[in-house]
Amino acid sequence: MRIFCASLATETNTFSPLRTDFSDFEQSFYAAPGEHPQTPTLCSAVFPALREKAKTEAFTLIEGTATWAEPGGLLNADTWRRLRDEVLDQVRAAMPLDGVVLGLHGAMIAEGCTDCEGHLIEGVRNIIGDKAIIGVSFDPHSHLSPKRVDNANIITVFKEFPHTDFVEAGKNCVDLTLRAVRGEIKPVLSVFDVRMIDILPTSRDPMRGFVDRMIALEDTNEVLSVSAIHGFMAGDSPDLGAKIIVVTDNDPSKGDRIARTLGEELFSFRGQTKPEFLTAKAALKKAASAPNGPVVVADVWDNPGGGVAGDSTLMLQEAIALGMPSVAFGTIWDPMAVRLCHAAGEGATLELRFGGKTSAHAGDPIDARVTVLKNQCNAVQSFGKSVVPLGDCSVIRMGGIEVVLNSNRSQAFSPDLFTNLGIDITAKKVLVVKSTNHFHGAFANVAANIIYAAIEGPYPNDPTVTPYRHLTRAIWPIVENPHEKESV
Repeated sequence: MRIFCASLATETNTFSPLRTDFSDFEQSFYAAPGEHPQTPTLCSAVFPALREKAKTEAFTLIEGTATWAEPGGLLNADTWRRLRDEVLDQVRAAMPLDGVVLGLHGAMIAEGCTDCEGHLIEGVRNIIGDKAIIGVSFDPHSHLSPKRVDNANIITVFKEFPHTDFVEAGKNCVDLTLRAVRGEIKPVLSVFDVRMIDILPTSRDPMRGFVDRMIALEDTNEVLSVSAIHGFMAGDSPDLGAKIIVVTDNDPSKGDRIARTLGEELFSFRGQTKPEFLTAKAALKKAASAPNGPVVVADVWDNPGGGVAGDSTLMLQEAIALGMPSVAFGTIWDPMAVRLCHAAGEGATLELRFGGKTSAHAGDPIDARVTVLKNQCNAVQSFGKSVVPLGDCSVIRMGGIEVVLNSNRSQAFSPDLFTNLGIDITAKKVLVVKSTNHFHGAFANVAANIIYAAIEGPYPNDPTVTPYRHLTRAIWPIVENPHEKESV
């Protein structure tokens, strides 16, 4: 038995002022065949899962490329073709194969290709033939196309947002793929198009209970796997929107029934799932008046995990105007400011301009006299079992505010974003992070309270006014009753 695995992933915000090329993959994570680390990354958890299985089960594992680029703007065509062909050439060289396992994100869009993962899976299918098994793991913030469903035998998706279960989803994909290759199961996919796009955090109800019900279906062996695609509203895809995927053991009628039931339930949640969003000023004032700290304030739309730069200064400008005495910001992306701070050295005081460089909607640059508290090369933060690079970083202070400047874009995942750089979070009244909800799992353990702040900027957060060109299906909230419209 011969099994091939590869991972090719990024999340594309087609409305972002950024652009993505091969250097972004190299900077974030690139592992040539055989060089994947022992620890998983968000979309490559299938690698360590397969390695562990190969120790005790009789199959030959052939590893291909594993790479990930921090979410950004449109992927250029040359980079897409290079990475696609790299993986497909590796599949050809590995033949004959009984199975292929792919760790993908699912929201990659390139110049001239709105369905990169669909074309990749189809390309693999054309090489390995109809009898071999293809298992795929996706992020829920992805676009599920017919091409993906038609060519994959198994699709598993992280259930949690924040994605605290990415390792489990990878293991599930591997387990089901190996069982299918051995002939123990005959997986069949059922899909229901929910026809909506919304923010669906699973750290709170109603999504918390919804995920628990999906898990119960698997635990009671009603289905082999059940997943919810949330969709990614910043990606102009014809397949944008939420969908339910059910994998059964050769029981499509059951799968279709369960997918529809869950999909209709998910549609009933529309407009009720996201937390309360305050303005920047209201959020900071509420945090400052709290009896205890640290209070976490999330700048949800200037989130590098959504493909924007993460260099907005609008929240920081509010904090400066309020004269807040005990705040740490993590992070503002500004490689040039980091270089200047490293050149000045720790303890130096200098006039520094930082932030506000990549978008007219992200605020003006900050000009301030700052003190450099910390410089660190190759800084990292953690996301579960994964290590996330921040690049070279500097911590600067102005008045009672400390700011982490980073050279590798990344959203905030963990308090060690601050503590690894010498910031004592227990001594801070307020921690401001740039993240929609991935921060929640780790920060909830240390935060006295969590507040969400919505500031208009370069992230397109209102689908009713976003100028989609490729989306032609009726989905909520663009259409109030998309299922009625479809049935007419």
